[in-house]
Amino acid sequence: MEMTSRRKKLAVLFCKSFLCLNFLFVTSAFAEGSGLSIYGLAKNRWYIPYDDKDTSTREWEYATYLDIGYTTNFNDPSNKLWRSKTTTFEVNDPKVNMAMGYLRKVATPQSRWGMELGLQTGVDTEGLVPNNAVSNADSLRHLYRANAAYLFPLGNDLEVTVGLIDSYIGYESLFGIQNPNYTRGYLLDHVPYFLLGVQAGYAINDTIDLSLFVVEGWDYLAQVNDALSYGLQATWQLSSDTRFTQNLYVGPDQENTDSEFWRFFSNSIIEWKNDQFLLAAAFDIGTEKQADVVNHPRYDWAAAAVWFGWNIGGPWDMALRPEVYWDPDGIGTGASQTIRAITTTLQYTFSPMVSNTIVASLEYRYDRSTGTEGGFFKGSDNRLVPDQHQILFSFMWTFGQ
Repeated sequence: MEMTSRRKKLAVLFCKSFLCLNFLFVTSAFAEGSGLSIYGLAKNRWYIPYDDKDTSTREWEYATYLDIGYTTNFNDPSNKLWRSKTTTFEVNDPKVNMAMGYLRKVATPQSRWGMELGLQTGVDTEGLVPNNAVSNADSLRHLYRANAAYLFPLGNDLEVTVGLIDSYIGYESLFGIQNPNYTRGYLLDHVPYFLLGVQAGYAINDTIDLSLFVVEGWDYLAQVNDALSYGLQATWQLSSDTRFTQNLYVGPDQENTDSEFWRFFSNSIIEWKNDQFLLAAAFDIGTEKQADVVNHPRYDWAAAAVWFGWNIGGPWDMALRPEVYWDPDGIGTGASQTIRAITTTLQYTFSPMVSNTIVASLEYRYDRSTGTEGGFFKGSDNRLVPDQHQILFSFMWTFGQ
């Protein structure tokens, strides 16, 4: 009881610190009377209109990123773990959730080769390592992109990238600073964050982009088989403020690589936004027939989420995300359960100096897990209970051009 009381007091202290920080900067931010300048990874914040995204013609780019967070979990589990999560999953202690730096050479018509190389560490990289990991996975998780690209002069230019690349699946980013909410949804935590293989991207016209993928499976750090998997991404710019994205994945992710046991997965995203408001939705559905289970049953799973964002004015923005993850066979989360969650986030963005942007975030979320194996850890014995309430404070800093 004494430990729980101290943590509650610490949560209140963090909240007060957040409000004081905002008060110190809000006056100067509004006094400038001009748009907020943001840098580094923050240039791709959710409220940046499509036409204003970072499309710089600079050949060389760089950025660093630091994400420090504190999660008060009122279940007070002694193992300090947030069950069924792969990012921000350590609670009730201050944590460096992500520290990253990268260098990128952009492929352009003037200089057609490109490359990306980055390093990363922190809690969010620990969740990249699966149970059936390759022997050196704990070292490889520290690589953030490691690839080379070439822009072929074919039609509207065909860009081919080879190596460790960002996953094309999912609406949110691995980096909280780019998302409406600080914590990522369950539907993103249980799809790949990175892929190892080849990507070929081509702009069919001004509104439709197409990318094809040939990759080494769903989990790039897992040791499953030597067969290849395949992916497709089609993005359609329906209007100046509306975009639809369809992602597909198919391939063998079990030791038995026969086509009847391949995984099939679809991720559909619709997004409407301008420089003030956001409304987006995503729906995932997957299926995979099990090769090593008696009678070879088919396991299915599905997930959905909706994002509401409001760039209130100046440096303030807030977001709301209800979501559900249906996993009756435990193929995604590792447990037979259905998780429902709602997340509310208040954020303050400021750039104290050129090339530096900071986002302070205060978030509350409620999670409920039901099912035969559902639940979240609670108490000194880490017993499973269906509900948890959490308050999260984070301080995200990025440096770059």
